[in-house]
Parts: sequence; structure tokens; C-alpha cells
Amino acid sequence: MEELADRLGRPFVDGSLLDRALAHRSWCAEVDAQQSNERLEFLGDAVLGLVVTDHLYRTYELPEGELAKVRASVVNSAALAEVASSLDLGEALLLGRGEDASGGREKPSILADAMEAVIGAAYIDGGWSAASDLVLRLLEDRIREAAAGPGGQDYKTRLQELAARRFDQLPRYHVVDEGPDHAKHFYAAVAVGGVEQGRGHGRSKKQAEQAAARAAWQALASPAESARDAARDGTGVPSPGGGRGSGVPAWENDDA
Repeated sequence: MEELADRLGRPFVDGSLLDRALAHRSWCAEVDAQQSNERLEFLGDAVLGLVVTDHLYRTYELPEGELAKVRASVVNSAALAEVASSLDLGEALLLGRGEDASGGREKPSILADAMEAVIGAAYIDGGWSAASDLVLRLLEDRIREAAAGPGGQDYKTRLQELAARRFDQLPRYHVVDEGPDHAKHFYAAVAVGGVEQGRGHGRSKKQAEQAAARAAWQALASPAESARDAARDGTGVPSPGGGRGSGVPAWENDDA
């Protein structure tokens, strides 16, 4: 737990709070010795929403509709699961044997819930300042990117949401580069559910991943999902989609 606290960037005065934040109900049912993280998750969800909303209001001169879009792009299960994955939160989870065996440490729903519980634990342990510092340390870059161009072309976020909703998994990216340092070109492929669904390229890793995510999202999104995202973006124009992915099995050694 100390290593996780280091990755989070803050020590917990009451270490038992962090333990509880990582205790999934499947583990509690087996050991019958501790509360699950569900109450802390409930609290953390509210704290997260208020921290992000407060930060947006104070930092960005955007109309209410755009503020809501930015908040929605970072306060969602897929984004929280990705943050949790970057912290190796899954390795620290307390899971029951069955949930562990079924891949629970990588399930976006479990990771997102635990991330909210950790935020709730930080709030109980150190108050508003501690929770706000933690949330912004983890999410401020994402907030800044979303505020610079909310909604529209962020296909990585769209694909995260779709993959979490439909497959209960996060997309996995594999990127290679070619060329000399001064003229590199990047090529990305993205797998969802263990199957490659899109490829893309660009002058940076980020551009290549966005291009691959767009191809995958357009292949996987149903007409209803395309229409919903178009309405959310305010464009009224659904992206082409509803098709199938490439169906090519994904590589074994890929980068998240």
C-alpha cells in the first residue's frame, strides 16, 4: 500500500482508509472482516464531481454547455479506469478468488469504482484540500486537453467509453515509429476485447493513437451510439459507423 500511496503522491495519515478503498465486496464476502469500498466510492463520486466542477468554473471562461461537456469527458468510468490503470491500482485491489480469477483487476468498472473510493478516502483522511490536490494531480492534464477542444474529435475518450460500456475492458494501443529523430512518423493500432479494431498514423504518438481510435470507434459504434455522440457534441452529424472491426487477433505485447 505504501507504493500505491507514493504513486498517488500523498501519504495517508490513516492507512486503513486506503486499505478499505481497495476492498472489493467479493473479498469482503470471503474474509468477513472489513467493510467494502462501496461507501467510500459513494463519497468519492460526489467529491470528484465537485472538485472538477469547481476547478472548471474558476479556471475556464466557457459557457455552461461546454463546461458540462468537459466535465463529462473526465468524470466518467472509462476515464477513471484509465487513470487507475496508469497507477497500477488493479495490482493493489483486494478481490475475492473468483473475481480475481475472472480478470477483475483489469475490469474498468472495478477500477473506476476503486478510484472513486480512493478519492473518498483522501477526503476523509485530509479534507477538501487533500482530495482536491489528488484529483487535480491525476486529472488536470485531461481537463486541460478537454477544455481546449471539448467533445468533438477526442476519439480516444469515445472509444474508452464504448469499450468500457460494451466489453468491460479498456482499449489497448500498440505504437511504433519510423524515420530519423527529426522526421519520425508514428503508426498505431488499437485492440478492443483482444481483437485489433483500428489503425492510424501521424506525426506524433498522440495523433497516431487518435487516428487509430477514430477508426476503431467508427467500426464498432452502432448507429444509436453515433447519433448520441453527435448530439452530445452539438454537431447533429453522426460519424460513419455501425460496421465491424478488422477481426484480426491483437498482438500479445502491447502498450496501454
